[in-house]
Amino acid sequence: MIIVFTGDGKGKTTAALGQALRAIGDGKRAVMYQFIKGPWISGEDKIAPAFGEWFKIVKGGKGFVGIMGDTLPIEEHKEAAEETWKGVMDSARSLRYYLIIADEFNVALKLGLIPKEQVLKDLAEVKELQKSKKFHLILTGRDADPDVIETADLVTEMREIKHPYKEGKIAENGLEF
Repeated sequence: MIIVFTGDGKGKTTAALGQALRAIGDGKRAVMYQFIKGPWISGEDKIAPAFGEWFKIVKGGKGFVGIMGDTLPIEEHKEAAEETWKGVMDSARSLRYYLIIADEFNVALKLGLIPKEQVLKDLAEVKELQKSKKFHLILTGRDADPDVIETADLVTEMREIKHPYKEGKIAENGLEF
């Protein structure tokens, strides 16, 4: 399946990591490619090495684009995103992983860091590859593109109802990253 976790609520990456944990527990390999998220160390970065060959994280992003002090040229962000998407597709073609996660992919696509036409072509290829070998691709991030939603087999939208950030509370290690 191609699975999309989108929406403005918390839980998209968390849901994808839960799917990875479930796959690993069943003796299947998983890989997470992170778009946007840059050099920051999160809880999943700290635990991933403990899973050895069963789970790895590839940090492809250069950080938030155009916000939070970002001074990188957009071309540098584009290059990083395109390379990260190439890694996602190389993993799909390798048929090595049961689960491939493209974390914050929807944001990278929305920002124009990856060419939409290429993505749609590649997602069609994923569907063809999935006919010969069972594996799943999860695409996370806000603002999923309608064409990506149409292509997906399963789409879940996380909707924010209440969040402590709105009350001025900062993100907490171990819970939000």
